[in-house]
Amino acid sequence: MSAETTAISRPRRWDNPFDPDLSTADVERILAAPVFRDLDPNRFPPGQSLPDIVRNDARINRYQRGDIVVLEGDYGNSVFVILSGKVNVLYGYLPEIGRPPRRARRPFWNALAQLWRNSREIETRTLSPSARAVHMRANRGRAYLPDIERVIAEHSVTPLEHGDMFGEISALSRGPRTATVFADTDCELIELRWQGLRDLRARDPDLRERVDHLHRTRSLLAHLSESPLFAHLDEATIALVAQEIRFENHGTQELFPTGELPTESGGSLAGEPLIAEEGSLTDDLIMIRAGFARVTEHLDHGNRTVGYLKNNDVFGLEEIVRQWRGNGSVPLRNSLRAIGYLDILRVPAVVMERYVLPTMPEHLLPVAADTDIRATPVWKRDESATGIEQPLVDFLIDERIINGTQSMVIDLDRCTGCDDCVKACAATHDGNPRFVRQGPSHDDVMIANACMHCVDAVCLIGCPTGAIHRDLSSGDVHINDDTCIGCGTCSRSCPYGNIVMVEIADKAGTVITDRETGAAIRRATKCDLCAGQLGGPACQRACPNDALVRLDMSNPGEMVAWLHR
Repeated sequence: MSAETTAISRPRRWDNPFDPDLSTADVERILAAPVFRDLDPNRFPPGQSLPDIVRNDARINRYQRGDIVVLEGDYGNSVFVILSGKVNVLYGYLPEIGRPPRRARRPFWNALAQLWRNSREIETRTLSPSARAVHMRANRGRAYLPDIERVIAEHSVTPLEHGDMFGEISALSRGPRTATVFADTDCELIELRWQGLRDLRARDPDLRERVDHLHRTRSLLAHLSESPLFAHLDEATIALVAQEIRFENHGTQELFPTGELPTESGGSLAGEPLIAEEGSLTDDLIMIRAGFARVTEHLDHGNRTVGYLKNNDVFGLEEIVRQWRGNGSVPLRNSLRAIGYLDILRVPAVVMERYVLPTMPEHLLPVAADTDIRATPVWKRDESATGIEQPLVDFLIDERIINGTQSMVIDLDRCTGCDDCVKACAATHDGNPRFVRQGPSHDDVMIANACMHCVDAVCLIGCPTGAIHRDLSSGDVHINDDTCIGCGTCSRSCPYGNIVMVEIADKAGTVITDRETGAAIRRATKCDLCAGQLGGPACQRACPNDALVRLDMSNPGEMVAWLHR
């Protein structure tokens, strides 16, 4: 081993507790609290005991009356248990709520000065232990309600008290908070980050069932409240509808299970589970809860794709409405298949006819004479609907690019290969570019190998420390360098190969190695959208030919506007 190497202890799961100041008395208090006191310590192995998990992944937060605990729309990754006091759950937007301050951007001259820095061969890291970002409490701003009485009087709220749990939807789904929760009294809350919740659920089936039940029921109510089809119903009717809804999931988390990209020919639909088949009776309205689905129709001896559905889209509405209007049994006009992993809800047709359709606003009902009205998919096979030529739509679907909220799209007709985008990325990240200017392409459009900050970011699932996470405000996916232990789970999970593991060095350029084994320390790295930089992603700003853009693929209009600019 070279004498020039810098040796440190390899980062581990327990190196960055949620609250480094959590005392032994606090741990004992949490273990005696509801939810935790019901757990059986004998189900946990010695190296990962119940007190160990609590000590590492839990903390006690204290709030004053009116404080906002979680805000609807913000991304979250933890669950709460009320230790003392009361909170209120509120569904709906409150314009008077302030948000915590955004992450500070780098000063202009600091950002500009990076353009002259020399590139390094490998990535560098600051090893100061004070840089741990997990310890957030002291520096976090907290919003509050200045007139709590008026909010309670003007809005419907659900009170929660000692022992109640909330926040499980975001903790389990990696999605945004579905409600705002604020303190009704001064209160103490146990906050457990999702890694701890994951370990507790894995060891205790009773807790798993309890959390999953809360997740199913509350996420269902949140999903229904977001759908325009149910917006006209009162709470009592929504509760009746919710009791009749069935949950289903189809497909696999692995987007390309065979290791090969699907093709339109050769029976490519065989890898996509059939959920509803054309010509069969319409028994349910199918609501897409998470993931993507393909709508197909029989053509000759095969199937032709006619559209795609995503979160909150529905399938079978037109047929159910026609049945309700007295047209007898109406068979499904199309088939529905899962692309990758798909969560759906099934609302029985009889429930739609009894509780939903009779009071649904007329403008939401398909017109009886218009047989073309159906669910409104974001991506259609109809070019006139999207403004994008059909082969390009197929390309974006087959490559699963539609999962991206910040996909890097390059116009090859304008790109001259100058690499200014890569150079700008390197200059922004101390000489280490975070993407490769290559990737799948269709005609003049290329999708570069850069993190797309996916809608369903599967890279977040297996991280043992939560180092890879969503920004609580923007939802962008970032890696916390201080808590990354270099296990490579996120890199292996990314179906697009957009996360890489790199050896790191100190500021002097010396390779950092494991003190015990001598092996080089590796950490995960990827595009961070130039977080903290003035003006956003440097790659886009650096392109002299307007050939590169970051696009949210859930909005085809953005791509249409850019393609026809």
